[in-house]
Amino acid sequence: MSEPLIRAAGLTKRFGEFTAVDGIDFAVVRGETFGFLGPNGAGKSSTMRMIGAVSPRTAGELGVFGLDPARNGPAIRARLGVVPQDDNLDLELTVFENLLVYGRYFGAPSPQIRQRADELLDFMQLTERHDHRVEPLSGGMKRRLTIARALINEPDLMLLDEPTTGLDPQARHAVWDRLYRLKQQGVTLVLTTHYMDEAEQLCDRLVVMDRGRIVAEGSPRELIVRFVEREVVELRFAAGVVDGAAGKLQGIGKRVEELADRILVGTDDGDATVAAVHERGVQPESVLIRRSTLEDVFLSITGRTLID
Repeated sequence: MSEPLIRAAGLTKRFGEFTAVDGIDFAVVRGETFGFLGPNGAGKSSTMRMIGAVSPRTAGELGVFGLDPARNGPAIRARLGVVPQDDNLDLELTVFENLLVYGRYFGAPSPQIRQRADELLDFMQLTERHDHRVEPLSGGMKRRLTIARALINEPDLMLLDEPTTGLDPQARHAVWDRLYRLKQQGVTLVLTTHYMDEAEQLCDRLVVMDRGRIVAEGSPRELIVRFVEREVVELRFAAGVVDGAAGKLQGIGKRVEELADRILVGTDDGDATVAAVHERGVQPESVLIRRSTLEDVFLSITGRTLID
């Protein structure tokens, strides 16, 4: 295997007495899409800022392109494309001007920047917005423009912090499509997300973070197979009824998770489990059989939901 683009060992970030990242180890190889999955406050963004050479580590080791961010920050940043959690576009400029101005920071000749900008607008499906001001664009268009801007310097590595937070489902899928095409082109992507479906759609490998630590690592499918059953039966109840039902369902599946308005039963046979629920006299308001997801993995590991 080639030398990883990113390698961390015992990576730690503290803010005073608060430990945001608590001694984590991971590596990212060229051409893969690697994800940090976890709730807000898990340490994902702090990790990304250390990788991006904009926040110094407190302890541990970190190498990006074989360089130390503490000593080689400018050299690392020149090879990165960064998509921050919040769009920071210049709203008074046009779509094309945003790319042109940003491209000049990298010292490329103006004709080259213009050509690259036109190519990226076409790739991100924004050509028709070439001369439009940014301010009135939809959230999805602004997000795609932010990604285009991050690609202007043809980076070796893309860092995307919560790339689709706040977008409606249609806009999210449009962004996913563009990121998937970048992945097909061999671009190395590192992203943070608290959306399980996003991680399953895009990531070759991921780590699950909770309270600053890595609690699981693997491909989405490996994590699901390792930690949870093949199917989940979701039993939804009216308020105040869950407690009574939970006592009757103990031992009915391999895993029983009690939430505020529902009970999740992990099982390898959803139909048989539903039949057993009714045999025990439990009458939920609704029943859903679905395949297990990364959210079930997180619940199994930590006992909490991803968004808290």
